[in-house]
Amino acid sequence: MTNPEDLSPAETPGLPTPTGAALRRGPFREGERVQLTDPKGRLHTITLREAGAFHTHRGSFKHEVLIGRPEGTVVHTPAGIDYLALRPLLADHVMSMPRGAAVVYPKDAGQIVTMADIYPGARVVEAGVGSGALTMSLLRAVGDGGHLLSIERREDFAAIAEGNVESFFGGPHPAWRLEVGDLADVLPGAVEPGSVDRVVLDMLAPWENIDVVADALVPGGVLICYVATTTQLSRLAEDLRDDGRFAEPSAWESMVRGWHLEGLAVRPEHRMIGHTGFLVTARRMAPETEAPERRRRPAKGAYPTAEEEWSPEDLGERPVSSKKVRRVRRDLSRGEVRGQVPAPPTGARAASVPESADGSPGVEPDSAAPTT
Repeated sequence: MTNPEDLSPAETPGLPTPTGAALRRGPFREGERVQLTDPKGRLHTITLREAGAFHTHRGSFKHEVLIGRPEGTVVHTPAGIDYLALRPLLADHVMSMPRGAAVVYPKDAGQIVTMADIYPGARVVEAGVGSGALTMSLLRAVGDGGHLLSIERREDFAAIAEGNVESFFGGPHPAWRLEVGDLADVLPGAVEPGSVDRVVLDMLAPWENIDVVADALVPGGVLICYVATTTQLSRLAEDLRDDGRFAEPSAWESMVRGWHLEGLAVRPEHRMIGHTGFLVTARRMAPETEAPERRRRPAKGAYPTAEEEWSPEDLGERPVSSKKVRRVRRDLSRGEVRGQVPAPPTGARAASVPESADGSPGVEPDSAAPTT
């Protein structure tokens, strides 16, 4: 008799396979993305093809040596260079996928999922989808039994996000619904008042939507906002206090520094992921309940008397080139994006890889390292 503890969820009788789980298990398959690591730690991402080959200035090997092999396989080139083959993790996929807008870094996505307590089965609203990086983490957190409503103002960004998300999960996710429009216009007609567990905002002026968010959240629900500048941070915190329907907001940022490990030569890496954005959280109060008054004394001059207009430039907005957006959408529609993960062999569209000058499948280069 089989011990249920020895079975993975996808293998347990009577339990459905979670969306995307089949792509993460088993031997390498044709059409699948594989990440190769050379002896110096440099990464190369390829999409396996039956007649494909991986070429570098230090030798080559055919893709067929990986197809059917397990993860963690090491392949050797005629020049004696070893490459470790593994499936890309979610963080690897996010940093190398096609982008229209800037992505939420994995370090911030992890903080959002944890600090907002996004759990399996939760009803979550996300506004400001961008390229879909945070959406993937949210969908993994809520699972197939939850619900994620993503709202994006720009139709072109929404199309890029949809392509990236379906590429990663191998097709549409049953818990995801994507809407194009302004949050203030879409949310009231999309959800019942007091029915949303968590709201995640990644937008230029989240304080403009406090009212509609407060109406949608359940008592005790969490609002978490991602903002880039201190001016946005200050404005958001004060408007949450003035609204009166939220408990005292809290804010923080995180910085990630890698370490060099070589025998006794243990030191910080020369490069790190520094400031990317601030995270602000606040809890929804019960109806007709006032938030407790703060007891700490504000610093002198903390609250200027003059009310000034806030321009997009003051808030740190950086426009995205329309030419770049058109190019990414065109590549997604043709299936020519780097890092596209095909669906399992059930008829879903497989990703393609650009060909090199000699007609052989090329190599998908990974994106540049994050800036400091």
